[in-house]
Amino acid sequence: MGLDKLDLAIIALYLVGITLFGLRFRKRQRTLRDYFLADRNIPWWAIALSIVAAETSTLTIISIPGLAYDTNFTFLQVVLGYLVGRVIISLVLLPAYFRGELYTAYALIERRFGRRLRSLTAGVFLLTRGAAEGVRVYAVSIIVAIALGTGEIASIAIITILTLIYTFEGGLAAVIWTDVVQTIIYVGGTLVGLFTILHLVPGGWAAIHSIAESTGKLRVFDFSPDFWKPYTFWAGLVGGTFFTTASHGTDQLIVQRLLAARSQRQSVAALLSSGLAVLFQFALFLLVGVALFAYYHVPSANFGTADRIYPKFIVSQMPHGISGLLIAAILAAAMSNLSAALNALSSTSIIDFYLQHNPQTDERRRVQLSRIATFVWALVLFSLAVLSLHKVGRVIEVGLQIASVAYGGLLGVFLLGVLTRRANENGAMIGMLCGLACELYIWTTRVPWTWYVAVGTGVTFAVGYATSLLFQREQAKS
Repeated sequence: MGLDKLDLAIIALYLVGITLFGLRFRKRQRTLRDYFLADRNIPWWAIALSIVAAETSTLTIISIPGLAYDTNFTFLQVVLGYLVGRVIISLVLLPAYFRGELYTAYALIERRFGRRLRSLTAGVFLLTRGAAEGVRVYAVSIIVAIALGTGEIASIAIITILTLIYTFEGGLAAVIWTDVVQTIIYVGGTLVGLFTILHLVPGGWAAIHSIAESTGKLRVFDFSPDFWKPYTFWAGLVGGTFFTTASHGTDQLIVQRLLAARSQRQSVAALLSSGLAVLFQFALFLLVGVALFAYYHVPSANFGTADRIYPKFIVSQMPHGISGLLIAAILAAAMSNLSAALNALSSTSIIDFYLQHNPQTDERRRVQLSRIATFVWALVLFSLAVLSLHKVGRVIEVGLQIASVAYGGLLGVFLLGVLTRRANENGAMIGMLCGLACELYIWTTRVPWTWYVAVGTGVTFAVGYATSLLFQREQAKS
């Protein structure tokens, strides 16, 4: 069927409209507090929706349906861990973040350990977030190339430029409020898409349910003790808990939003409510994948990769108008995630590195440099996305693997700082390097990504605490 002028008009209207909406916030950015924390004046519900948008990329929208198409609902076991991780962050990490005026997650590390470890943790964040985000931006090209036929590199450039415009000008306030709009668009668009599939499958929901049940697609829990399976109850609960505690408790991408809340109580409310929204959202995306399986009922290899099934269905089978709405919805998720990454990478670059060596820089110059850093990171992510072309498999798992490699070391260090008094900077640095080395090694093995963060955190914490005690004993002897 393909897209027609109505679909293209809807997509164009969305792209222009969201860019202009984000530009409404450009005159409010006078200080770094304005640019990176939105003056700490964002209501909890907006932060909650922004958190959901920040952790929902194009990877999620196109790859989770593909995952369900190939497997079943067992990915939801990981999402249960996401909920537990949020509770741990609320009890353990958020109280530490709200003691004082912090702009980045890694300022907490300097306050507890010292500047060297702050630079190490911030540097690891920049490297891994940049790499993971490059894969996410690459995923955008799958959608835009299929929908608009613009070619993969041109597709990446279009989204990167439009997102950069309002992020460059409006800072975190523009990011959060455009996230709110974009979350409503992509969740609403996905619901419209699901109901459309229900009408296209002969027999509707009853037929879909029958096919899904007979093929095991509706299975949620897998209690098998197989360590090598990525989506068992144990891997999901433990792995999801550690992953989210790290991603939402130590990653500037999310921590920055939590710090923008009006109070610690509002930050907790935003974090916990976002977990319930994410649970609904993943269930929705998985259900779309099951419905697509009932519609096509052929191996995903027929489409090239499972990630291409949903985009191709939208373009070739959806009624005109709805196709345009769904493509706009997927682009909404892509732009919200990219804008979040640009602002987080910029804030860490300026605050955790530049201002550590140039503390006398005046406020106006700080904001100018922050905008320049945003532009530079847009170029970096564009380049990484282009390099990712044709070099990745199922994009959701590749993105999660890259992020997981660093999260164990980061979380281990944060827990050493918050939960212990005897850990010191030298011990924590050695522990973190050992944790990162361990995670890089297991990345080359058959160990599922769901265990990466738990293993890395355990190694970092144990080695960091033990070596801290050894350093203390050596100092006492001397």
